[in-house]
Amino acid sequence: MILSIVTDIEGTTTPVSFVHRVLFPYARARLEAFIATTPPSPALAGIAEPKLETLLGWMDRDEKITALKTIQGEIWARGYADGDLKAELYPDVTPALRRWARAGVRLFVYSSGSVAAQKLLFSHTPDGDLTPLFQAYFDTTIGPKRDATSYAAIARALGGTACETLFLSDVEAELDAAAASGLSTCQLLRAQDGTLPSSHHQTATDFNEVALKFGLPRA
Repeated sequence: MILSIVTDIEGTTTPVSFVHRVLFPYARARLEAFIATTPPSPALAGIAEPKLETLLGWMDRDEKITALKTIQGEIWARGYADGDLKAELYPDVTPALRRWARAGVRLFVYSSGSVAAQKLLFSHTPDGDLTPLFQAYFDTTIGPKRDATSYAAIARALGGTACETLFLSDVEAELDAAAASGLSTCQLLRAQDGTLPSSHHQTATDFNEVALKFGLPRA
């Protein structure tokens, strides 16, 4: 029985194209100005030390580095506040999340993007602010997404039995790490993203199929 769900974002709730077509270019175009004009703050203490060229290299390689993700999150915060950015979600996501939350399933997010960036995305969707649906958010400060110890730490934070927590992601290596820590897993195969199916994890084309396969509330 699934009591908790931890969901990835990119390729799971949100098209990969939104991240690479909208969010990354938006941050890249504003990175130099951000570094030059942003005064020190507790949120960025010690973060802005890498040189611009280093940050751009990390961004081009989509490195999952906390310093980069924190700066990107700050830039996106301004974009959402100014109305330049609006999150994209797959159409099945919001109805499913709302059904699951109403049924008492605990919902969480684990993404390589900073917690601040996660909250920004889910608070600026076409369906309104979805952040009240989630009980907590996790990012790379708890550990890398392909490391089993990260999922063990999340499982401890959630309490209960690990197998009662379902991790949703499109990335097989992340699912492998979650399964190694005892979590239940399901790979999202979004047609738009062209995800290659895993041979050793449950798969689903959308959240409705996730609900069907794991006995969760569905439309």
